[in-house]
Amino acid sequence: MTFRTKNRRLICAAVCAGVILALGGCGGEGEKTQSAMGMIQELNYTEALEMLDAAQEEGENLRMVNRARGIAYMGLTDYAQAAACFEEALAGSDGLVEDVDFDLNFYLAAAYTKSGRYSEAEPIYDAVLALRPDEKDAYFLRGNVRLQLGNHKGAKEDFDKVISMDPYNYDRVIEIHEVLEYFGFGEDGKVYLRAALENKDKPMDKYAVGRIYYYLGEYQNACLALEEAREKGGAESYLYLGKAYEATGDYNYAANVYNSYISKNGGTAEVYNQLGLCEMAKGEYQKALEAFQTGKRMENATMLQTLSFNEIVAYEHLGEFKQAYELMGTYLKNYPDDEQAKREYEFLSTR
Repeated sequence: MTFRTKNRRLICAAVCAGVILALGGCGGEGEKTQSAMGMIQELNYTEALEMLDAAQEEGENLRMVNRARGIAYMGLTDYAQAAACFEEALAGSDGLVEDVDFDLNFYLAAAYTKSGRYSEAEPIYDAVLALRPDEKDAYFLRGNVRLQLGNHKGAKEDFDKVISMDPYNYDRVIEIHEVLEYFGFGEDGKVYLRAALENKDKPMDKYAVGRIYYYLGEYQNACLALEEAREKGGAESYLYLGKAYEATGDYNYAANVYNSYISKNGGTAEVYNQLGLCEMAKGEYQKALEAFQTGKRMENATMLQTLSFNEIVAYEHLGEFKQAYELMGTYLKNYPDDEQAKREYEFLSTR
């Protein structure tokens, strides 16, 4: 079984056009709709849908009810039903374009993308940009969709536009590189990274420099920059420093980096996950298990899936196949679209 890093999950999130979508409300939600949104954040999608039925019966804002329904169906990986809910919510407009209409269009495009309906997602971003030409996220997400459609030139135009609008957003530069690498255009992605390093208009701090070098694969340079940055930065500085040392094969020092942050700051879900991966690479499976389990207690919903999967991997390496099998069954109830997990569940059933 292959364990998972957070970065791989983030790449997939970008490709699926889901990276900018938040679970926050848009205003106008009734009490039951708000409760349902809370359930969604806790991954209780079925209960949320039941609550939304009650919200509709009580006459709460139907557009907001359908919006929440769509998000719940996205969580259940029923993208066709999710798209239908978002379409119904959009159809309830009074003709005046409001912020919620843009929000719904982004969600609808995400549902289309997740279900492979890329040719239907692209016009949504076209429409958004016709009304809001400064919407940087729409350019970025349309670039993702264009890559799915094989339109590399169009994707590059969108990514160039994003960079021109926000040249010092290094997070976005890195996201663009990761997406291009995912689709087999890694060298194109490195062009953006090198351009960011060479841009002398604004000094780049050592943390940003270190991250850029990390994604360029220049790990020694990354380590040098990030060693300077870690005392000034937070968890992310330690994470990238540790990962840079992992990339050089120095897992012992990388583990020391993660443990140093934990001892000083108490740790985060991301740090515990990376520590677990590092211990896994060292063959220290019990230590890895403990790190993943501690990370799960951090109550970070964005990391819960990755940590849960890696916990199962650790149990399997420890030879505790029954426990791994039981946990995988629970995992698939929460994340039913994970094809790798389905294959592993079938394998575990034979052990």
